[in-house]
Amino acid sequence: MKVLLVEDHIELAQNMHTYLSKEGYVCEVSASTEQAMSKLGGFDYDLLVLDLMLPDGNGLDILRWVKQTNTKMGVLILSAKNSLQDKIEGLELGADDYLPKPFHFAELNARLKAIFRRRQLQGSNVILCEDIQIDTEKHEVMVNQQLLDLTRKEYELLLYFIVNKNRVLTKQSIAEHLWGDYIDALDSFDFVYQHIKNLRKKITEAGGKDAITTMYGSGYKFISTQ
Repeated sequence: MKVLLVEDHIELAQNMHTYLSKEGYVCEVSASTEQAMSKLGGFDYDLLVLDLMLPDGNGLDILRWVKQTNTKMGVLILSAKNSLQDKIEGLELGADDYLPKPFHFAELNARLKAIFRRRQLQGSNVILCEDIQIDTEKHEVMVNQQLLDLTRKEYELLLYFIVNKNRVLTKQSIAEHLWGDYIDALDSFDFVYQHIKNLRKKITEAGGKDAITTMYGSGYKFISTQ
């Protein structure tokens, strides 16, 4: 899952980034409305953690823009303001949940997973697609009742394909989803091909269907009739 943290408190933002990264998220951080809008305008995210009090604006303005342009992304409002009015306004604008500060990172993680399930997985922890079964709580993938030994990136890649099944995904979009800001330091996206090759091999060796199709000149597509 790829998440954008919009938080101007540097220490809190770094701590959230560290914790969620260890939990398997691809995290990026913005400390202002301007930075957040720039990232949201150029990249796709599964989840947005949004502080309301920002140095150059109100987080609710970001939320309004998000809901006009990307209804699929889940939004969790995060704010020290304990005002009922802020909570009501944020939820009425389309936020999925509201978490007041201070909070435990474990609760943040649980709420983000719940939002992702509702938004992307129809509320379930288990995804069934063709002969593949993914348990998003255990981070386990089964093919024909055989457990696959996937790396974290291979797991996130497969989940990204299935959530976006029958859509063409470019090498760049895959790289951005798996590595976030770190792709700026990469010379090429050749590693995307290698990860896809390894994933295909593991699925087919377990007797599964190779549903990942190369769309020459544009990217890859996970083809599913389900």
